[in-house]
Amino acid sequence: MARAEDPVRARKEAVGVVRTLREAGHVAYFAGGCVRDELLGQHPTDFDVATDATPDRLRALFRRTHAVGAAFGVMLVHQNGVSIEVATFRAEGPYTDKRRPDAIRFASAEEDARRRDFTINALFLDPVAQPGEDQHARLGVRVEGRVIDLVGGVSDLRAGIVRAVGDADARLSEDHLRALRAVRFASRFGFAIDPSTAEAVRRHARELQGISRERIGEELKRMLGHSNRAAAARALTALGLDEPALRTPRSAGSPDDCPRVAAVPPEPPYAPYPAALAAWALDRVAGPHRALPILTEDEIAAVSKAWRASLCLSNFDRDGLVAILQTHAQIMRDWIALAAAKRRRLAARQAFRPALALVACDDPERSARARTDLLGMGVNPDDPPPVPLITGDDLIAGGFRPGPHFKGILDALYDAQLEDRIKDRAEGLDLAKREYWTNKTPRNRA
Repeated sequence: MARAEDPVRARKEAVGVVRTLREAGHVAYFAGGCVRDELLGQHPTDFDVATDATPDRLRALFRRTHAVGAAFGVMLVHQNGVSIEVATFRAEGPYTDKRRPDAIRFASAEEDARRRDFTINALFLDPVAQPGEDQHARLGVRVEGRVIDLVGGVSDLRAGIVRAVGDADARLSEDHLRALRAVRFASRFGFAIDPSTAEAVRRHARELQGISRERIGEELKRMLGHSNRAAAARALTALGLDEPALRTPRSAGSPDDCPRVAAVPPEPPYAPYPAALAAWALDRVAGPHRALPILTEDEIAAVSKAWRASLCLSNFDRDGLVAILQTHAQIMRDWIALAAAKRRRLAARQAFRPALALVACDDPERSARARTDLLGMGVNPDDPPPVPLITGDDLIAGGFRPGPHFKGILDALYDAQLEDRIKDRAEGLDLAKREYWTNKTPRNRA
């Protein structure tokens, strides 16, 4: 792929690679997702090139190359600070490991298109040719170059359909992760999955068990981190992909429409992936029938442990999931009885805003009361929590010895900050020394 922050620069360097190949007598096109995205009127920053030139020929034509999959005909060409992935047209043998073909042979552009997953990803674009006379009318968008459509991808793009190339069962049998990719593309673009492809996905859903957890986790993170995450969660549930992907069952009566995932704002000001995971956990475990729709500590621990393993969650995502579910439970269960200082402290958590959005889904009145209470204290629940004035490094610089007592001191100082008892770093250090330091030894009370 040609990757650069500037899509114009990325495209320019990829076009340069195509021109060099064409001038040397080779066929060369843009391929895959970059073509799809340009035809959707987007501005991709990743451009893949497909060609009939072999890896040895690429080494001869370009000064700086790097083999990233020479056995599969894939090379990186480095030009002007941009790396362009160039792949030789190929046909593929069986996928014994359900990830990569056992063998490949170099082939024609048509054979290369027919070994790809979905028609919308199997288009080519000749960026140095003039478009056909009717091309822009057919596509509904102007593109620089001529589209080569060998599998009906243009009509599927126009119709908003994700359709497997050729036989859907064969495509899914080659790589079971394609079932998740179908959902990701459909939810990302607001497309429908072709009925025959959807039925094949259902038939192959359980075969996700054999796919690496890292790959499954990457796909779900891309889906649930996107603004159309609710559509992805609904499709995963409807197609039977949710349980094999998460390796946890849904509780009886849990909703198929995933209302709490839909309650996560499309573009939240917080990390969307942990928030979507927390919402999905509530949909799947709490369901719609509990008198108090929260998860217990044991349930939170079980979900976080299971999903950490099944999705290879990072520490950040796992801790965010736990914090949002715990904060959601506190707001639902304890808010009315909390003292003002504890409300401030709860609202200062990074997890508070996504948790409050989930509370609004189940109990709009409780959510509205929490917002009113906070505004009455001068706290805007839509603002990010204030950054602590004092850090552990500040305490060390002030002469405190590091140790387990630091957390207690920092928590107490943050409470003082939230209660407006300290206004800046100097006041915070002064309070720390007055309250928590005796003869340069931290008091046990901290």
